[in-house]
Amino acid sequence: MIKELSELGLKKLSNGKYPQWNNVALKEEPVSTELIIDTQGNFCRFQIFEKMSTIAEALTSKKGKARLLLDKAEEVLRYGDNSLSKHQLFLEKLNRFRDILVLNPIFAFYEENKFNGIEKAAQEFEIQIPDPKNRKGNIAFRIQGMSNRIHEEPDVLNGIIKRYKETYKPELTCSICGKEDYPVEDIPHGMIKKVPDGQPSGCALVSYNEKAFESYGLIGNNNSSICTNCAKTYVEGLNWLLSNGNEYVEITKKGKEKKTFRYTNRKNFGTDTAMVFWTREDKVLKEIDTIEKPSEEEVAALIDSVAAGTKNYLDPDYFYSCTLSGSASRIFIRDWIEVNLFDFKKSIARWFKDIAIGEYTKDEGIKTHYARLYNLARSCQRINSDGSLDDKDTSWSRAAVHLWNSALKNSSVPLWILTKVLQRARVDKNGVTADRAALIKLILNRHKGGGDFMIKEEIQKDNRSTAYVCGQIFAKMESIQYYALKERNAGIKEKFFTFAMTSPASAFGRLFNLNSKHFTKLKSDKPGLAVNLDKELQELCMGIRSFPSIFSLVEQGQFAIGYYHQKQAQFSSTKNNEEE
Repeated sequence: MIKELSELGLKKLSNGKYPQWNNVALKEEPVSTELIIDTQGNFCRFQIFEKMSTIAEALTSKKGKARLLLDKAEEVLRYGDNSLSKHQLFLEKLNRFRDILVLNPIFAFYEENKFNGIEKAAQEFEIQIPDPKNRKGNIAFRIQGMSNRIHEEPDVLNGIIKRYKETYKPELTCSICGKEDYPVEDIPHGMIKKVPDGQPSGCALVSYNEKAFESYGLIGNNNSSICTNCAKTYVEGLNWLLSNGNEYVEITKKGKEKKTFRYTNRKNFGTDTAMVFWTREDKVLKEIDTIEKPSEEEVAALIDSVAAGTKNYLDPDYFYSCTLSGSASRIFIRDWIEVNLFDFKKSIARWFKDIAIGEYTKDEGIKTHYARLYNLARSCQRINSDGSLDDKDTSWSRAAVHLWNSALKNSSVPLWILTKVLQRARVDKNGVTADRAALIKLILNRHKGGGDFMIKEEIQKDNRSTAYVCGQIFAKMESIQYYALKERNAGIKEKFFTFAMTSPASAFGRLFNLNSKHFTKLKSDKPGLAVNLDKELQELCMGIRSFPSIFSLVEQGQFAIGYYHQKQAQFSSTKNNEEE
C-alpha cells in the first residue's frame, strides 16, 4: 500500500524541475509576505499578498529547527516574546550557507547594515502590517528589481540539496523502493491532514514512539526501513487523495446558489471513515459514480461491456482503494484493495446482479431496483424516535467498508451485517424495504452456509426454502387481516413479525387461529375476495411439511425475503383490491 502511495506522490510532485534529491531536500511551502531589500542589504518595504506556494528547504519537523530564508516573523525578525532562541536558530542555519554569493545582501541585512536592515525591518513590521492575522504567515526575502525570491534562486536550491546529500549518508536499504539512494532516518515521515476523527494538525501513518514497537536495536522510525524519499512521497500521495477536488455551484430547494466542495478521489463513510481511491494510470472511472448513483441504463451498459470483453480484453491498469479513520494522532487502516481494472469492472457488474431486487411502483409495476451502496449500509443504522437516522450509530460506516470491499472484490459480506439489517427491519415501521431486501439478498447469496437456495430478483415459486415460504405465508395472512379489519390498533406485523421470524412453530399456531377469525369476517363482507385469498394461502401452505421450532440467522433472512417478495407480488396483483 505504501509503495503505491509513494508512486502516486512521486507523480504529483514537481519531478524534473529540480536536481536529484529534490524530493527529500526541497518541499512546497506557503508564503504570504515578502521582505524586500536592496543589493546592499537595506530594508525597502514589506509586500503582502494572497497565500501561495513556493519551493523551499524541506523540514519533516519544525520543532527546534529553522528553515533557510523562509520562516515566521519570530525567526526572521526576532518578533514577539520568546523569539530569541528561534531567531538564533535561523541565523545559525543561514551561516551554513555563507559560501553562496547570492546571499551576500542577506548577510549585509543582518550583520553589516543592521540599522537600515534588520532593525529598521523590525520597527516597520507592525506599521506596514497592521493586521495581526497577516503577521503569522511565512516571510520570504526578495531583492528589489529581481523576479525570483532569494530562496528560490538555483544556487540556493542546489546548496540545500548539496548539504543534505553531504549530511545524510544512506546506510539501510529502503523497504519500499528497495534502494540505498536515500537515508532511512528516525524522523517523522510527515503529517497527513483531513483524516476523519483525526487531529486538525494531521496524523501519522507510520510512527514508532514506544520501546515496545522497536526491535533489533533500531530506534523509532528506523524500524520501518522507509527512506526519506519514500516517506515524503507517500505522505504527499495520501494528502493529495484526501484533499483533491473542486468547487461547484448547486441550486438549493429555495432556488439559491450554493457553493459545494466535491472530492474527486475520496468518499466519506459516515463522519469517522473515509475511502480514497485512484488508478495507476490516473483514469476516470464512471463505475465509482454508478455504485453511488446507479441507473438501470448505466448498469445494463456495464454488464454488457464486461460480458463482451471477457474473451478478448484485459486492462493492465490497476485500481487501488484505501479506507481509513483517525485515532488521535494516528491513522487506522480499515481496508486496502488492489485489483486490475478488468476484474474491478467484472466485480461491479456482479455486484449489481446480486443487489438487484424487484420493487413495486404504481406507474410501472414491479421494476428492478438498484440500491446505492450508502443506502444499503444505512439499512443497518439505528433510527431515532422521530424517524431520523441516529448519527451516533457507527454501524453503518463499518458496514459501508465491508460492502465496498464486497463490491470490488466479489467477496462475501459478514453475517453481523445481516443481524443488523434484520434488527432494523423488526423495529422500523417501514419493515423490509427494497434497500434492506437487496442487502439481505446480497448477503445470503454470497454466504456459503446458505445451502443451494439462491434468492432471485422477484418472487420464487420453485425450490424454495421453508423459511422463505413462511415469510410468504406471513405476508398473505397480513393481507387477509388488512381486508377483514379496516380499523385496527396494531396488525400482526407489529405483534408477530419477530416472533414468526425466530420461532415459527409457536408463532404460526397462534397466527392460524387469528387468521381463521379474520377469514370469517372477510367472508361475510367480501366473499369473492375471501375465496381468492384463502386459496392463495392454502397453496403456500402446501409447501410446508412442518414448522420448525426456531430459524437460524440465515433462515431469518430467507423469511424476510419471502415476506418482501410476497408483498411486492400482492401490490402488483390484479386479483386483489387496489387499496392494498
